[in-house]
Amino acid sequence: MGILDGKNILVAGVTMDSSIGFATARVAQEQGANVLISNFGRALGITRRIAKRLPTEPPVLELDVTDQDHLDGLADQVREFVPHLDGVVHSIAYGNPETLLGGRFLDGPWDDVAQAVQVSAYSLKSLATATRPLMGEGGSIVGLTFDATVAWPAYDWMGVAKAGLESCSRYLARDLGPDGIRVNLVSAGPLKTLAAKAIPGFGDLEAMWETRAPLGWDNADQIPTAKAVCALLSDFFPATTGEIVHVDGGFHAMGA
Repeated sequence: MGILDGKNILVAGVTMDSSIGFATARVAQEQGANVLISNFGRALGITRRIAKRLPTEPPVLELDVTDQDHLDGLADQVREFVPHLDGVVHSIAYGNPETLLGGRFLDGPWDDVAQAVQVSAYSLKSLATATRPLMGEGGSIVGLTFDATVAWPAYDWMGVAKAGLESCSRYLARDLGPDGIRVNLVSAGPLKTLAAKAIPGFGDLEAMWETRAPLGWDNADQIPTAKAVCALLSDFFPATTGEIVHVDGGFHAMGA
């Protein structure tokens, strides 16, 4: 019997099997959850193919978190497969790597910045309000961040977007708490995901972990992060909300 036994979990934003979202869906299933996953556009076909690689092939929903029609129809899509949700995972972020990353902070154009903030931060609120009617008995929303308390090499406007995500999670924790809905984030160390490959100079970030993470860090292993997400989805954190849990080998706690 797993810690998510019988729970219905939506993992939004699963593209590749190297992603944290995919690893979370796998661990959640192994812990007894009924999992649904989502994506949209051209990536939807990829998601449908990689869904077959999970222990149990989950339903794949079409969801663009910037499309209000998709958000308005999400509850009905979910109810085709499960009557309610116990948890939601926000595994969604995007910033144009050609204009916003890799040392381009001073030149980032507003239209691209606005898109990054909407997709990477505002969408947490959008997803939370779209799924709120499905969590009448309370539940857990978990998002993914990369520590936005400091400025990182190469991360630039995505760092600003993640700062917005972190603030958004705290306000959601405040406003959804009375409904019994917890909202937390997991801050992972650098991982070799599709999103990371799009960041020019991301190798400089990865190199820092080699000497400063006291527990060590395997940038090809998404499972520790996925386990933390699943723990926050479970009933083992009933009084925790507005929190950021670091899964980075202890890097964040080291001064040098």
